[in-house]
Amino acid sequence: GLGGGAVFAASLAGCAGMGSGGSGRDFYFVQLSDLHWGFQGAPNPDARGTFPKAIAAVNALPRPPDFIVFTGDLTHTTDDPAERRRRLAEVWQLADTLKVKQLYFMPGEHDAALDRGAAFRERFGDTYYRFEHQGVQFMALDNVSDAGTRLGADQLAWMQAELAQLDPDAPLVVFAHRPLFPLAPKWDWHTRDGDQALALLMPHRGVTVFYGHIHQEHHQMTGHIAHHSARSLMFPLPAPGTADKPLPVAWDPAAPYRGLGWREVGIDPRHEAARIEHRIE
Repeated sequence: GLGGGAVFAASLAGCAGMGSGGSGRDFYFVQLSDLHWGFQGAPNPDARGTFPKAIAAVNALPRPPDFIVFTGDLTHTTDDPAERRRRLAEVWQLADTLKVKQLYFMPGEHDAALDRGAAFRERFGDTYYRFEHQGVQFMALDNVSDAGTRLGADQLAWMQAELAQLDPDAPLVVFAHRPLFPLAPKWDWHTRDGDQALALLMPHRGVTVFYGHIHQEHHQMTGHIAHHSARSLMFPLPAPGTADKPLPVAWDPAAPYRGLGWREVGIDPRHEAARIEHRIE
């Protein structure tokens, strides 16, 4: 089954001041990442089970989150455009069984790299966007639809225009699929123009980035910007630099869901954020 117990909660220094100018109501959201729906193979014999288990756990939370964000790789890559659309439709249908209906979706390279996000946009809409919730600004970025691992000039121009409208002292939460900093470039764990995005974000004093892609928990600071990666719902990957290639960690029958999980991010009335990781056990 899916263990819903909190593993830990940690203060997010990058969210200090969160809630300023807003209603001050505490809230939290859930991050799900790297579902890889459609994957089949030894790294997860329960490939069609882990996402439904996560849905059941989120639906069972004693207090529902205000919204849920999916930070990419909703599906496992396929060269067949019809199969890609079928997998995206299945994710959409499964996500509709979540009790919380305020859902935000982002593509991963498995969803979008082969068609520049066309199938994703047909089903889920824009691949990058900004929204506000309870006085907190959220920005979802697309560093996967460009096969060159870039945000691209158009998106960077959009970022600059959007950020110009925001108070630099107000909190800002950014979602991305790949890390915006060069975590492991030889493994594709980077964004080629991520330094330009971080330069645009740097004048904002309360920025926190949540991302996926690397299938494990990782925490890093670039200046005052905090970056936190999420576990996958399909298979874990090795820690950065510990293997020649980022191949899935072998399934362990003694601990079948080790390394898999999802995350709550809570914002309390004292304008601080806490991150709670949930593991699939």
